[in-house]
Amino acid sequence: MSGIFIVIAVVVLVVLAAVALLGAARRRDADAATGSLSRESVKRDAAARKASAEMVTTGPSGREVEASVALERRGGAAIDKVAPASPAVFVPPDPETFDVTRRQFLNRGIVAMMGLSIAAFGTAIIGFLWPSGGGGFGSKINLGKVTDLAADVSKGNGFLYKPEGRLWITNYPSSALAKAEQVYAPAVLNSMKAGLAVMYQKCPHLGCRVPSCASSQWFECPCHGSQYNQAGEKKGGPAPRGMDRFGTEVTGGNLIVNTGQVIQGPAIGTNTTGQEAEGPHCIGAATHH
Repeated sequence: MSGIFIVIAVVVLVVLAAVALLGAARRRDADAATGSLSRESVKRDAAARKASAEMVTTGPSGREVEASVALERRGGAAIDKVAPASPAVFVPPDPETFDVTRRQFLNRGIVAMMGLSIAAFGTAIIGFLWPSGGGGFGSKINLGKVTDLAADVSKGNGFLYKPEGRLWITNYPSSALAKAEQVYAPAVLNSMKAGLAVMYQKCPHLGCRVPSCASSQWFECPCHGSQYNQAGEKKGGPAPRGMDRFGTEVTGGNLIVNTGQVIQGPAIGTNTTGQEAEGPHCIGAATHH
């Protein structure tokens, strides 16, 4: 339930951030379009408009005035003067007929990029917190009947790989359970008590996938030579511990592995089964610990 509340909170925060960004963009656009003038600028502008209105007339042209003066000198009548007309009222242009200014374009571009970034970040957070779907790595996987798995291990010459869980399964001897109970967590012991050891395929040294070796009957990492017995307990190489485990449970005779619960492998020196190499190594000799 706490995960769902966190997801809802993240969604709300992302929506509020987007609304705030859109509001800021609209305010910046409005400021760029209207602006503000000082009191002195307003007075000067009003005086300039008044002077322009007084100067705007529909009187005679310059040539007509010259002709009128010439007639008066010769005793003729002056041309009729037309009364000055009132200035036309200024009608501001429609803002929609103009393109956006450079400042508006940059502001809107910045807001759009920030909005996309917030949306991507929010999506990533939601994807991280959203519960994993069933049936894949990171969730609980039903690997089938314990008896069938044990038979498949024997058919595989002591090793069984399950790609859907990225894990190895081997048979675990019941005679070693007393020692195992002093080392392993209850979630790991659940499968051991059913006769199976479940190990994560990743080497705890640098994360390489650890294959099995049919001749030595050990796990041997090809990257740096770390070696582990069939129970995944370290026997040699640079690895800092034994192979990591998954939480397990046995329900109705079926082995359920929680691949979302990774449990660190046993410490160096752990050897509950006492198994030694049964033949030549596949990778090469390593320093034993």
